[in-house]
Amino acid sequence: MQAVILSAGIGSRLLPLTREIPKCLVEVGGRSILDHQIDALHAAGIERAVIVGGYRYRQIGAHLARARPPLPVRLVFNPFWSVASSIGSVWMARDLLHDPFCLMNGDTVFDTDLVAAAVQAPGEGVGLLVEPLRDAALDDMLVTVANGQVCAVAKDLAPDVATHRSLGVIVSNGGDAYAGALESVIARPGGLNAFHHAIIADLAGYAPVRAIVAGAGAWQEIDQPEDIAAWTGQHG
Repeated sequence: MQAVILSAGIGSRLLPLTREIPKCLVEVGGRSILDHQIDALHAAGIERAVIVGGYRYRQIGAHLARARPPLPVRLVFNPFWSVASSIGSVWMARDLLHDPFCLMNGDTVFDTDLVAAAVQAPGEGVGLLVEPLRDAALDDMLVTVANGQVCAVAKDLAPDVATHRSLGVIVSNGGDAYAGALESVIARPGGLNAFHHAIIADLAGYAPVRAIVAGAGAWQEIDQPEDIAAWTGQHG
């Protein structure tokens, strides 16, 4: 299994930290978000990783050359990062999506056990890592789960419909289902502006998508400066 890390965006809400560096190189607890992710993926048994970069992507390459990550890593450039949403970065990795993969957003740090549980979760096909919804935050990607399957995914799900929130981690044991849904969504009018979760939402309409419910282990999306303090407070 290989990882696909979506790290193309500018991270405007992290300004001024991202004025000179890409979001994935922002330090959390003294190490970049990307380093945290690669180490967690390696510990989970991932054999290689592809990073899709955009904003200041050459800095990502220079960082990898210095950091010497514990698994083979390849950097792919998304030239459309400033005019497309995250689905554009998934499109740049489309040739990899027929084989087993673990896809994640490039702005989230995880406990190693949480990533390992997602990668090693039993079941066939495509799965989405979720946690039960308690208090929804404004930016949460909301999910409806029934009988262990994802039924709907959107930021604007009604409170009486949403049961979980997405952690932004998608796994597949191989096959053409996810890549087919990607092509379907991105080809629609406005498809380039879709969040990549729209692929899961589309796929769940006609094929099983496993809901992998997160167990023990912390995670933190690094969207604003206070998120860095929240993570280092948990892991200081």
